[in-house]
Amino acid sequence: MADITAAMVKELRERTGAGMMDCKTALTENKGHMEESVDWLRKKGLAKAAKKAGRQAADGLIGIASDAKHGAVVEVNSETDFVARNDKFQAMVRDVAAAALKVGGDFEKLKASMHGTGTIESHLKDMVATIGENMSLRRSKGLSVKDGAVATYMHSPVAPGLGKIGVLVALESKGDHAKLNEFGRKLCMHIAAANPQALTVEELDPELLAREKALYEDQAKQSGKAPDIAARMAEGRLKKEFFNQVVLLQQVYVIDGKEIVANVVKAFETELGSPVKVAGFVRYALGEGIDKVTEDFAAEVAKMTQK
Repeated sequence: MADITAAMVKELRERTGAGMMDCKTALTENKGHMEESVDWLRKKGLAKAAKKAGRQAADGLIGIASDAKHGAVVEVNSETDFVARNDKFQAMVRDVAAAALKVGGDFEKLKASMHGTGTIESHLKDMVATIGENMSLRRSKGLSVKDGAVATYMHSPVAPGLGKIGVLVALESKGDHAKLNEFGRKLCMHIAAANPQALTVEELDPELLAREKALYEDQAKQSGKAPDIAARMAEGRLKKEFFNQVVLLQQVYVIDGKEIVANVVKAFETELGSPVKVAGFVRYALGEGIDKVTEDFAAEVAKMTQK
């Protein structure tokens, strides 16, 4: 029996992208012969699958599903926009969004939800093999109300409920549902365009606030202000500038370009004849937060020719 060393396993793993245990098994089965081990992994489909799983999936689709008082939004990634236009991929994202609606957008429950004879997670793996690109279920979230409406909006949809930017807004009210839904859709459109970070100041990420305040303070100090004055100036700029940019209720409503959202909601309450509370919102933009790899085709070709 051949002596399988760690160096041999490492070399095979680098050549194929397969897992360490699979590489060790391949070398054992093929008595340490490297090329035969490579072929063994390829025949088993392990090298190919590993390479797919390692490729970046930063494209894909946002999916939305909703009923009168519930809504869910998901992001399913693929490697290319070409696959995002594939009918099978779109059908899968639509199914995932529908499943997310049933579990209130809970991510872990969604992955474990049944789809055919398996789970959503296993179905996604099957799709990787079928379509030939790496894919991933990145995130999901849901909103619901006891009384009111959950409105939805998909910016530039590629198909019903599918696109690149999806928004949910939950409105709590005992007013007319159709009017609530219509107003909620307009508010969703505002959110898609203005990209607020939180509903209220209190809900802003403390780390985001701290970074912004530190930036303002540093700018004031560089202009020659004393530390205590710089701190007060930073607080003032947060209130006058930053909050108006990132807090939904304090943003200028993009549809009329005049009133802030809080005042627009109050005006709608008068029109509706019933109190209205914006209970929450979700905005998913495809690929946000993913550091996309920029491929240098010339460098890749040069690297290949050096082998």
